[in-house]
Amino acid sequence: MKMEIDYIFESKKSISLDPRTKIFLMIIVTTIMTAGSSVGIMYYIRFATLILPLLLLSIDKKWNIVCRLLITYSILFILELKIFPILSGLGFFILGALIGIYIRILPGFIMGYYFISTTTVSEFIAAMERMHLSDKIIIPLSVVFRFFPTIKEEYSYIKDAMRMRGINLCGDPVKMLEYRLVPLMISITKIGEELSASALIRGLDSSGKRTNICKIGFKLLDVLLIIYSSLLFLGFIFL
Repeated sequence: MKMEIDYIFESKKSISLDPRTKIFLMIIVTTIMTAGSSVGIMYYIRFATLILPLLLLSIDKKWNIVCRLLITYSILFILELKIFPILSGLGFFILGALIGIYIRILPGFIMGYYFISTTTVSEFIAAMERMHLSDKIIIPLSVVFRFFPTIKEEYSYIKDAMRMRGINLCGDPVKMLEYRLVPLMISITKIGEELSASALIRGLDSSGKRTNICKIGFKLLDVLLIIYSSLLFLGFIFL
């Protein structure tokens, strides 16, 4: 039975990256995309950096998000490089600035989404312990790590409840505030308390050494992605 459980666990995570690799890639992608320019060699470095979230989402078989991201970035890059330089006026300047900001911050959000959606709390805690971080950091981060997915799930429940009652919120900000945001804020308070209690029940505040069933570690794919992203960062620094 133990061998069967181990086989199922490993086959499900056969192409999963180490959480430390995901954190490293998230930092690299966010830094290059937000601080890099779009002129000269940096244009190609940013383009090569953008491949990382697309590659990771493809490995995780999130084809719908990959297609939407490709379409979105194709349109935004065409607007930024070809259309807006020949336009003038305050409105076009503001719109161009917003598009430029969106292009820079979106990859970081995509990497954050990938990290949260593909990493369990146990894997995250195991990775933080391998990095020898203090429990004063690990415990709050583990609670926050579960917080956002739970909020998303709770918000979907509120939407379903409004749909079942036939309440249409389109074009009415007052109803949006009353029927969605107020219940969500109440749920956020309760969820925070429940997650904190859950962390304590699981013994995260224990002073003794904790065991973890998750098997994390650097594999070939981790090494290749770390080398690739490190080369991009060196190019970002020195070129």
